[in-house]
Amino acid sequence: MATRALPTPTARLGRTVRASGPSSEVGGVVLLLPDGAVESHRRPSPFTYAGQLPFARALARAGREDGLTVHVLHYRHRGWNAQDADPAADAEWAADEVVRRYGDVPVCLVGHGMGGRAALRAAGHPAVSAVLAMAPWLPARAGAPARTGPETAAEPVKQLAGRRVLIVHGTNDSHTDPELSFRLASRAKKANRDICRFEVHSDGHALRQHRAEVVALASDFVQGSLFARSYARPVADALAAPPPLGLRMPLAAGFGQSLRH
Repeated sequence: MATRALPTPTARLGRTVRASGPSSEVGGVVLLLPDGAVESHRRPSPFTYAGQLPFARALARAGREDGLTVHVLHYRHRGWNAQDADPAADAEWAADEVVRRYGDVPVCLVGHGMGGRAALRAAGHPAVSAVLAMAPWLPARAGAPARTGPETAAEPVKQLAGRRVLIVHGTNDSHTDPELSFRLASRAKKANRDICRFEVHSDGHALRQHRAEVVALASDFVQGSLFARSYARPVADALAAPPPLGLRMPLAAGFGQSLRH
């Protein structure tokens, strides 16, 4: 008896997350890219998607006046899967889907861990104007201690040209190496001045210890990048500062309590 092939899984956008605001028009879209695994062709757990919803709602509330819409991407596979870079391919598909659904609106890719790497890798899509990578999982350089997996090839940065880019990393991250995100930001900054990086001192991979500040920083960056609103002073200073100052900017306790003053 012949064995029927299982259908190939497909990526899909999660349900629309949006807060009520003055306009019914979609003014911009955030695609949230969750974390994952190094190697796996399994479907991600539903808990991976559900865990992103509070963050999605917070971003949507902050951007309600501008019609910000947020979607959490459902990957085809849980893993990066070496050269297949499946989450990055899914992110590019999602950007195409945003254009199909909403037309010519600015898109910000926001990813955590493996999703942070996918956001950086897929930044070259024409619809993407900004990228936020939180605790991004990046390949180690050859000969360096690798906390991030066996890959050693340098991560590309050319696709970041013309995009606003923010990287956020906890200094106590034991899962992804913050030094690697600093090195990537340093390479990218040589060709694109609109890149900054914030360090969350004493925080780990999940960035839970200073969650309120991280959410406020993400919201400020999204609104400033997609809707041409003025950035909070620390973000503006980080973008303007020469390296390494703007790439090792400490995220201050209480950030977000008095923004845009």
